[in-house]
Amino acid sequence: MLISRTKYNKVEELQQIRAYNVKHNYNVSSFLEDYRRLLQRAVDEIWNNIVWIEKKNFYRVKGNKNYYVTRIIPIVPKSNEFKNHYLRNLLMKDWRYSKHYVDSSIKQAYSIVKSWRRSYMKGERRREKPTVKKRFVRIKETLYSYNNGKIKVSIKPYEEYIMFDISKAWFLSRAKGEMGELILNEKYLTITFRSREKIKTKGSIAWDCNEKSLDGFSPETGWIRADLKLLFHIHRVYEIKRKRLQQKASKKNSLKKILQKYSRRERNRAKDFVHKLTKEISRDFKNYAHGFEDLRKKNMFSYSREHNRRIAKMNWKMITSFMSYKSRTVILNPKNSTIRCSRCGKINAPKGASYACSRCGLRINRQLNAAINLYLQMEGLSPTPKLFDELMKGWSGFTLTGEEADEGFNELKRSPRLMNPKSYVSLFKTT
Repeated sequence: MLISRTKYNKVEELQQIRAYNVKHNYNVSSFLEDYRRLLQRAVDEIWNNIVWIEKKNFYRVKGNKNYYVTRIIPIVPKSNEFKNHYLRNLLMKDWRYSKHYVDSSIKQAYSIVKSWRRSYMKGERRREKPTVKKRFVRIKETLYSYNNGKIKVSIKPYEEYIMFDISKAWFLSRAKGEMGELILNEKYLTITFRSREKIKTKGSIAWDCNEKSLDGFSPETGWIRADLKLLFHIHRVYEIKRKRLQQKASKKNSLKKILQKYSRRERNRAKDFVHKLTKEISRDFKNYAHGFEDLRKKNMFSYSREHNRRIAKMNWKMITSFMSYKSRTVILNPKNSTIRCSRCGKINAPKGASYACSRCGLRINRQLNAAINLYLQMEGLSPTPKLFDELMKGWSGFTLTGEEADEGFNELKRSPRLMNPKSYVSLFKTT
């Protein structure tokens, strides 16, 4: 056997973090504004102590042309002396609330700066200091207590606190694990629960994300197609509605509220669809590890307005995010997954919905080919004809160019079959 199944059915620990919102009527605007200023001050101080260094990167392009590119790399201060002494003592001055909020702001400020640095190194952000605009506060475990269904949050030590009664909350029967960090804003208190669960992994499924479908592959399940036509239809319907009103909204301010209402409805309907889709996938393929592409819309935009609008409608990131707390997920690199042959590894340009390899003669559905490549990446394997034959054992519908199709007993049709949009996930053999 080329593929060892012993690594499956092994016990793995899956960590889940779930969040629930509780509405409140407390006036915490001044507290949230003070914390926002504290957080911005922490970001400013970290930014002012960043060391910028020049680094030369060597690049080689076709035609034997070599060149160097000089980049300015930011080095974020990480020393204990700076974080826990200098920065903390600086932020403690004139802070009239609980001291632990200072520690929380330092942790959050470093998270903001590191997030900016990752985007900057990828060329997605400029050399500009991050700005904190939203008013919210992260409340760690040392700043609240939970007893008899009531959460007591400290604002000023021994002076001021706020109480939340969640004894009759609907989510307590569903929540698993320990209560974690809280997030407070002007309208809601977000409560997180952390749980660890030991599961037996049956196998891996890699998903190729497309405009109107999710195409997954695993040797145990074959080709899986999840229909996204209804999701695309939701975005398209509200796009047309907004287009009709936008021309009139510039002259009539009352129509702006209607535009906002349509935007909220679109988001809510899209979230509802994705929740149901991911729930169905996680139930039908329970205890499988799911691999999704790390698709970035910014890198996919072009000079075509129509193309950019179609890309902007996609909810690939939302699907990955919702699946992450329902099943074990793995983020995959989408580079060359569509144009690489899943049998021999040669790079070819696909035409239309089919993929034909000029080296080994494989003829296969384009989206299925990408899903197989992602599965190989997920398992740390390289495409070879012998491995491909082993993966496809028991699944028909794969032919070599110029040969007759394998019309096996289990083969449904000779053309890709689309599923009913009302059933979010459909499992069928490859065609």
